[in-house]
Amino acid sequence: MDRPRIKPRERDTIIQALRAGVVPRAGLQHIQVGRAREIEEMVKDIARLEDGGSAIRFVIGEYGSGKTFFLNLVRLIALEKGLVVMSADLGPDRRLHATGGQARSLLAELTRNTTTRTKSDGGALANVVERFVAQAIRQAEEEDKTPEATIREKLNGLEELHGGFDFATVIARYWQGHEEGNENLKTNALRWLRGEFATRTDARAALGVRTIVDDASIYDHLKLLSAFVHFAGYKGLLVILDEMVNLYKLSNSQARNSNYEQILRILNDVLQGTVSHFGVLMGGTPEFLMDTRRGLYSYQALQSRLAQNSFARDGLIDLSGPVIHLANLTPEDMFVLLANVRRVFQQEGEPLPDQALQAFMRHCSEQIGDAYFRTPRNTVTTFVNLLAVLEQNPDTDWRTLLGDVAISVDGGDDLSDIVDTAEAGDLRHGSDDELSGFRL
Repeated sequence: MDRPRIKPRERDTIIQALRAGVVPRAGLQHIQVGRAREIEEMVKDIARLEDGGSAIRFVIGEYGSGKTFFLNLVRLIALEKGLVVMSADLGPDRRLHATGGQARSLLAELTRNTTTRTKSDGGALANVVERFVAQAIRQAEEEDKTPEATIREKLNGLEELHGGFDFATVIARYWQGHEEGNENLKTNALRWLRGEFATRTDARAALGVRTIVDDASIYDHLKLLSAFVHFAGYKGLLVILDEMVNLYKLSNSQARNSNYEQILRILNDVLQGTVSHFGVLMGGTPEFLMDTRRGLYSYQALQSRLAQNSFARDGLIDLSGPVIHLANLTPEDMFVLLANVRRVFQQEGEPLPDQALQAFMRHCSEQIGDAYFRTPRNTVTTFVNLLAVLEQNPDTDWRTLLGDVAISVDGGDDLSDIVDTAEAGDLRHGSDDELSGFRL
């Protein structure tokens, strides 16, 4: 059966992303291979969120093994199921716990990358608030109440949570701005939700609230948002955190342990069922998880909760626990992946024959061994570059180009430490560009 043609915009997005060595934000279904059982588990987690439950997963794999690709695929599934998705890469200036603004910076990135099914390119937080307010106005008209009273009534359950009363007040202020045509008031409400107010004095003057979202309250704020998006008619909130290895890189043990303590808090809340409609995915390397000196296993409480099932050995697997170890692709998977990339790239004309794909794989194997399919990022990027040359030089025989194909093992990011101080968060090494990357 012929597959549906790929839209030109999706095709361009996929090709440009793969050539640049990053994961495309759209069209992943056209190139995805393998991971069937892992995806099945993620679908179960999403269903759990829809039913009012919670879930947390640590997606572990080597550099280039497919973590970011997998996380983005789960993101698309969650959007199709009606969830709100927030995503961010951790880095030297974005952490779960900090004292110098790095946790607020993480929240800012999460809110910037908030997506829904109808707004999948980010910046959807305002849309979520608008949807809630519109529903509250309709309900108020039906029940002959004021919209503010309805908003307070709908958000009444939040007042039991940390920061819940002021959260409800901010949403009421947004409605007020909506009613009065006061764009400044609406903007200030969104700024508060994004954690952009630096002082309580400014927040009180702008919105009449006494608290702000600071470094210490990021997780509490995410719990409020998970409840709020459900009240707005969505199925739940999924938070995706990639590049968790940047916590492992922190040289200051106090800063590192403070972040691990925050992870433990999230894990306990999920395992004990004290949060609802809330899910977290964290992507990291085996070192981030299992290093007993600096990884999650260095924190005893996390090690006991994340330890591998002792019965899952000798080829047996258990995907029901919090940790999912991404299995390596096989050479057969690699062939299918290259064939999918070929189909995306070569929409017209005579496609590159299977013989060429097999010869390309043999060439890569001779140069870097089984790393060409175990960590396929560089392999795919090189293959796309080969297709680009053939497309622009149609009279060229692919056989003449294979000898010039150079490929190296994908070693991932430099694992040198991020030097910081626990109190000031004084960062003296690394940048976002240097410390974040593509994981196919």
